[in-house]
Amino acid sequence: MIVYRNYSGLMEPTRTQIPPAKMRAWRTFLTAHAAVIDALGKDLESAVGLPLTWYEVLLYLQESEVGRLRMHELAESLLLSRSAATRLVDRMEAADLVSRESCVTDGRGTFVVVTEHGREVFRRAAPVHLAGIDRYFTSNITTDEAGDMAESLRRVLDGLATEPDSQRVF
Repeated sequence: MIVYRNYSGLMEPTRTQIPPAKMRAWRTFLTAHAAVIDALGKDLESAVGLPLTWYEVLLYLQESEVGRLRMHELAESLLLSRSAATRLVDRMEAADLVSRESCVTDGRGTFVVVTEHGREVFRRAAPVHLAGIDRYFTSNITTDEAGDMAESLRRVLDGLATEPDSQRVF
């Protein structure tokens, strides 16, 4: 990792020392995350024809109390900008998986709502997704390791949440 210090207006890189075990953990985390996400996406595409990001939208909508979320809530859940979330919802709306509803209390607000077709696609996709999580992730770690991993990653998220410019709530 390179950290920059400002010396008389010049940016001069200096190296931060990270212990090899922690650097190995970081690289393995990145590689494992990318590989698992790729495998889950391929499973959903081949079994149901659904991109993983679309599945995530349907999941968040299904988990909401009434099957709908405001656009900005959905964007935050997906860790996307509002404009990226809007483009994603546009494509899903064209596929009849979601629809938009105006917010009656706030004329500027928009809800994203799962359609009946979206619910059906989610019902078919959920078992594929859960089987993939088990196959590619949970079956390869013990319950104790899962607890340790969850605790470690929670500390990482907590550390990010305390950063001064942090806009995300994890």
